[in-house]
Amino acid sequence: MKALVLKEPGVTAVESIADLLPGKDDVVLKVRMVGLCGSDLNSFRGKNPMVSFPRVLGHEVAGTVVTAPAKLPPGTDVTLSPYTSCGQCASCLRGRPNACQYNQTLGVQRDGAMTEYLSVPAERIFTGNLSIKELCLVEPLTVGFHAVARGRVTPQDTVAIIGCGGVGLGAVAGSAIRGARTIGIDVDGDKLRIARAAGATDTINTATEPLHERLMDLTAGRGPDVIIEAIGLPQTFRAAVEEVAFTGRVVYIGYAKEPVAYETRLFVQKELDILGSRNALPEDFEAVIRMLETKRFPVNEAVSSIIPLEQVPDALNEWSREPARVKKILVDLDQKPNV
Repeated sequence: MKALVLKEPGVTAVESIADLLPGKDDVVLKVRMVGLCGSDLNSFRGKNPMVSFPRVLGHEVAGTVVTAPAKLPPGTDVTLSPYTSCGQCASCLRGRPNACQYNQTLGVQRDGAMTEYLSVPAERIFTGNLSIKELCLVEPLTVGFHAVARGRVTPQDTVAIIGCGGVGLGAVAGSAIRGARTIGIDVDGDKLRIARAAGATDTINTATEPLHERLMDLTAGRGPDVIIEAIGLPQTFRAAVEEVAFTGRVVYIGYAKEPVAYETRLFVQKELDILGSRNALPEDFEAVIRMLETKRFPVNEAVSSIIPLEQVPDALNEWSREPARVKKILVDLDQKPNV
């Protein structure tokens, strides 16, 4: 089979790999579309400590069923959860398999979906009345939805999301659907425009506006009840704790790639709930699918480009040089390269 292989940091190639050996209860999919996300970029840059090389990338997947054990007719378009869970670790025993201690995500700890066919356990498959493009956006949006659930967002809350990339937009949409006043924060005006289309009631462009003063203006001097950090920079990690209201909740989705120095007095003085948010649960997938079926999310605006598999090496190089210019790249496995 043809696949996109990350051979080592900065080096990718389209190569032939071994054909599938599916398990007897697996669903075999023809991969139709795969999204590239920030973790793929970090892997390409050699900044993802969880990836090993060589590695087939890809965990945001839309595919069509080729064969399935039962109740899933061939030809059905689906998406999937790219995570594994052991069932025995502390997280699994608490009913939180998204944070399994031994999780192996497609495209990170195990080979991913940037290939022609994929074999997946049936319980990881999700269906919906969605297009292939919409199905491909489900997984990154679920990560933001899960962070909103971790933050226990209610209609009475004001929620600020720092970072309006693909995952951040999921948090914006998830917060808005729960009825919260939702503030999108980014340095890119186009991303903030899309955040408004996804449900943000207010936006702050920190390239041109002071974050603290604007948040104080929007929250009557209290600060947001919930801040969701979806970038993973030391300065935004600190800003979340500094700007959140007393007795507020801070939810971290990404993780900073270097140590973060905190004024820990704020943790205690504000009596904060500081929460990590990892991956997503089945109910997050179902909630995102329901949202996308209502056509409330700006799917077309959220996608920067759709490219064939053969263009991925060049796209990753360009994205690495200018990361702020990219919203979401989708790889269309059916698309033929330009000759």
